[in-house]
Amino acid sequence: MRKTVFIGMMLLVTILTANVWAGQATQDEVVLKCKEAAKLIQEKGIDAGIQSIGSKEGPYVWKDTYVFLMDMDGKMLAHPMSPQLTKEKDLLSVKNTDGKLIFTEFVKLANAKGDGWFDYMWPKPGQEKPAEKSTYIYRVPGTQYIVGAGIYK
Repeated sequence: MRKTVFIGMMLLVTILTANVWAGQATQDEVVLKCKEAAKLIQEKGIDAGIQSIGSKEGPYVWKDTYVFLMDMDGKMLAHPMSPQLTKEKDLLSVKNTDGKLIFTEFVKLANAKGDGWFDYMWPKPGQEKPAEKSTYIYRVPGTQYIVGAGIYK
């Protein structure tokens, strides 16, 4: 009887652990999705990119993250989880809780390197307390557009 209970408990722990891990995006997935979004913009145009990236049910929302799209002037063009950000004219003056101008840093990174990771503090959805977050920024080649996606550490 004890052996059956132990095996059942281990199976339950394995299933629960697998579900937790399946729910967290990896850095490799983030890079892949950003590059896929950039390819969409290059092949089908900015309007198709805005529509697909901005959709909460679209292919650029997965596990616990999503791709966003902005231009090099600091205007958010598509954000599936916070579409209100697209109504803002300029996000370059937005600071996080540590005083970092995060969107300015995204643009700087895209200008300087074309792509890379940026670490900062930002609240998880539904929470007020900031958590460590790392966002991958990728400048769509040959354009003035940036795609990005982040993961919490």
